[in-house]
Amino acid sequence: MRRPPVPIVGGLDIHRKQLTFDYLDIDSGQLRRGQLAPADRSHLAAWLRRFDGVDEATFAVEACTGWRYVVEELRRAGMRVQLAEPADTAAARGRKKRAKTDRADSKLLRELACEGRVPQCWIPPSVVLENRALLECYHDLRREHTAWIQRIHATCFHQGTAVLGAISTSDDVQRLRQTAATQLSPAGRVQIAVALAMLETLDTHLDAVRRRLLDVARRLHGAKILAERLYGVGPVTALAMCCWLGGAGRFSSSRQAVRFTGLDITVYSSDGKRSPGHLSRQGPPVLRWCVYEAGKTHARSSAPDHDYYATVKDRVDGKRAAISEARKLVRQAYHILDELGDAAFTTA
Repeated sequence: MRRPPVPIVGGLDIHRKQLTFDYLDIDSGQLRRGQLAPADRSHLAAWLRRFDGVDEATFAVEACTGWRYVVEELRRAGMRVQLAEPADTAAARGRKKRAKTDRADSKLLRELACEGRVPQCWIPPSVVLENRALLECYHDLRREHTAWIQRIHATCFHQGTAVLGAISTSDDVQRLRQTAATQLSPAGRVQIAVALAMLETLDTHLDAVRRRLLDVARRLHGAKILAERLYGVGPVTALAMCCWLGGAGRFSSSRQAVRFTGLDITVYSSDGKRSPGHLSRQGPPVLRWCVYEAGKTHARSSAPDHDYYATVKDRVDGKRAAISEARKLVRQAYHILDELGDAAFTTA
């Protein structure tokens, strides 16, 4: 026999080992709390079967690591999901009177959902989540590649052997091997051999991931438009902008987009004393890295905004000029993607 409609409102607190739930049956007033362990997709799906036949259910989930599979399973079960912004959720708690616990967190999410006060985040479509994951993987590989090159330079310098220039060609690698064989200690030669093997592996994976990113960027409508209209924005940067800045109603202004990127200046002042401003560095590091690299391209004399770049560089330095150009690119990308709306995520 089919159950009558029963509105359910609840909160789920996510941790690696367990999910803490707190939900309320609005009609009966019955409140249920507990934990689900281990915290994985299959156990969550099994737990959600208790709501089969419930026509109306809403769960609030904090946008911390692990939210993706939780949201996907809740939606698969036919529930409405509200993804809560962590910082605003903590602010909604107010001043803490006692120690924060998982049970208190799930209760807070449930109360915010009941009152309609959940500070909601945008839930990207699956194609955006997949592309974000690829971009983060590419960024991690690039960072590791740079780190191993720095280790090579540090090893050679520590043993009194200078390595000049980048290690980017087969001739550079061969010259380094010869230097290591004749001028480094046995342990130093092992360090160089390991570093070169790691670089070779990283290069292989970098090429494979980059090819996938370029293939996606060529087919994604928003990425193609950004690459065509914005100077210095290549396919990978355009894809990153589309994935993190796109979406209908994503931001209310270009200033919010810049703040989300982490390129806004934060200043602390008290009683007439003011510390120097610095970047907030909040938001996705991949996007911030991409737009900064795009901003550096305006150092070229052929760049349309080169005069502004040169003025800031002469007044401060090249890094500040690149950051200023990066902010401009984010604002321009915001307006372009705002016009495109959800059409930015269509593929050709």
